[in-house]
Amino acid sequence: MTDDRRSQPITTAIPTGWRSRVDPRSGLRRVQGSSIAIVQIVVATTGAFAFAHSVLGHPAPLLAATVCVSSLGLVRDARPRRVLETVVGMLVGILVAELLLLVAGSGWWQLGLALGVTLVVARFLSAQASFAIAAAIQALIVMVIPANAPFLRLVDGLIGGAAALLVTALIPRTLQRTEAREGLELYRSIDGVFATLAQALRRGDRLRAERGLEKARALQASVDAWSTSLDSGRAIARISPFLRRQRSELQRHDRIRQSTDLATRNLRVIARRVVYLCDDGQARPVAADLLADLGRGAGVIAGSLEDISLEPIAREAVRSVAGRLDPAAILPGASLGEQNLIAALRPLAVDLLMATGMPAAEARGCVPRI
Repeated sequence: MTDDRRSQPITTAIPTGWRSRVDPRSGLRRVQGSSIAIVQIVVATTGAFAFAHSVLGHPAPLLAATVCVSSLGLVRDARPRRVLETVVGMLVGILVAELLLLVAGSGWWQLGLALGVTLVVARFLSAQASFAIAAAIQALIVMVIPANAPFLRLVDGLIGGAAALLVTALIPRTLQRTEAREGLELYRSIDGVFATLAQALRRGDRLRAERGLEKARALQASVDAWSTSLDSGRAIARISPFLRRQRSELQRHDRIRQSTDLATRNLRVIARRVVYLCDDGQARPVAADLLADLGRGAGVIAGSLEDISLEPIAREAVRSVAGRLDPAAILPGASLGEQNLIAALRPLAVDLLMATGMPAAEARGCVPRI
C-alpha cells in the first residue's frame, strides 16, 4: 500500500441532485449483468413453444413457455439443481390440477380445492417456499385455462423443463470470468480494510479504526456473492461441455474462496482490537507495518485469481510476515493489548497462506511457536 493510499480521506463525496436520481448507468449495468439470462430465457422459451406447437401440434402450448421463464428467471444463481427443483415444483402443480380436473371438473370450488391440495403436496415435498408457489401458479393456470385433451399441458410443462435445463448447459450463465470478478471485488474491499486499519494504527486514530471495522463487517456480502457465483459456476461446469476445461480453475478459486472467508472473519477480530488500541491515540508503527505487509500479500493473492503463476510469489510474501509474528520478540515489553493484536495476526496469516495453496499444517508451521 503506497503513501498515496495512506493519505486518502476517510469520507468520499456523495452525488446529489437530479443526476443521482435519473442515472441510466445503473439500468445499463443491470441489463449487462442479466444479458446471458435474457438470452437463455428467449432461446429456451421460443424453442419449447416452437417444438410443442409445430412438431407436436399443440394449439397453444402456454405452459411450455411459462415453465421456461419461471424456472430460469433472472437470478444469478442458475445452478442446474435449482432450475430442476423449480421445474419439478411446476410439474407437481400441473399434475395435481390435471388429476382434479378429471375427477371433479372445473369451477370455483374446484379451483380452490386444486390450489389447496397443490400447496399441501408441494410443502410436503420441499422445504422451499418458492417450490410451493411455483406449483400453485401452474395449478391455477391449468384450472382456469381449458385444454383440448387431458394431460396435454403436462407434456408442455415437460418440454419447457427440458428446454430450460438444456440451455442451462449449452448457454452457461455463470462463466469463470464472472466469478473471478466477484473474487477480485472482494479482495479490493479487503485491501481497503487493510489500508484503513494500518492508517489508524500509524496515527493512533480511533475514528479511522472504527471506519476500518465498518468496512471489515461489510465484507461478508462480497464473500456471499462470490460463493454464489462459484457454486453456480461449478454446478454448471459439471454438465456443460463448454465449461469442462474450467473445472480445475473453478476448484482452485473455490479453495481460495474458502480460505479468504476465514481470513475475513479474522480480519474483523483484528479490526475490533485495533479500535480498542487506538482509543489512547498512540501511534503503533510496528503493528501498522505488519498489517500493511499482510495486505500486500493479500493483493498478490488477488492477482493469482487470474494468473496462477503469482501463487508462489503470494506465498512467499505472506510467509515472510508470518515468520515475524512472535509478539514477545517483535514488541518486547509492550502492553498486553499490543501483543494480543500481533497474536491475532497469526491466524490471519495462516488463512492467507492456505489461500495460496499451502496445506494447513505447513501454514501453521510458518508462524513461530509461542
